[in-house]
Amino acid sequence: MITVHHLNNSRSQRILWLLEELELPYEIKRYQRDPKTMLAPAALRQVHPLGKSPVVTDGALTLAESGAIVEYLVDRYGAGRLAPAPGTPERLRYIYWLHYAEGSAMPPLLLKLVFDTIEKSPMPFFARPIAKAISGKAKGSFIGPQIKLHLDYLEGELGKNAWFAGSQFSGADIQMSFPLEAAAARAGLDASRPRLMDFLARIHARPAYQRALEKGGEYELLG
Repeated sequence: MITVHHLNNSRSQRILWLLEELELPYEIKRYQRDPKTMLAPAALRQVHPLGKSPVVTDGALTLAESGAIVEYLVDRYGAGRLAPAPGTPERLRYIYWLHYAEGSAMPPLLLKLVFDTIEKSPMPFFARPIAKAISGKAKGSFIGPQIKLHLDYLEGELGKNAWFAGSQFSGADIQMSFPLEAAAARAGLDASRPRLMDFLARIHARPAYQRALEKGGEYELLG
């Protein structure tokens, strides 16, 4: 039996969605973030040394990293579903987006979250103007332009095909859901990029996505 070690408001939500798309039986072991630090609990380190989510166990296998989990589940259980045929251009795009989501799209979004948090964190009154100035400079000169660059790129890519890997929905779209939901929640993704917003509307309407939300629970990235 596949077990998903599921952290609220995290990347593990898309693994539940993938399993629903594949119509596979699975169990959920739930973990809650620390309400003050928003970090994963130490109990996750008992499953994987890094103590992060998602982690899945499948028999004797323990596997972390969203892209690796998507690739493993699709290859082992997909029976040709949710991945383009090997040796095709679409397959190469599929692999590309599996890596791009965390390797390229997420870093500037995470940097924005970090600097937004710094601005809101308690600190001596005399330090606040300095912290805000440093944060504003970082966001204005690097983080904001990087996010815009990536969102413009992704908007253009969805002008080529209905889905990221080609004309068919695939695991690459599941992998890409998290950075785009994060961008919509806290990094300015809006109706000015209609293809990306349409992508989010289409994935949110999928029955498997809705079932995963019902099972996964709290997921504030949609807010």
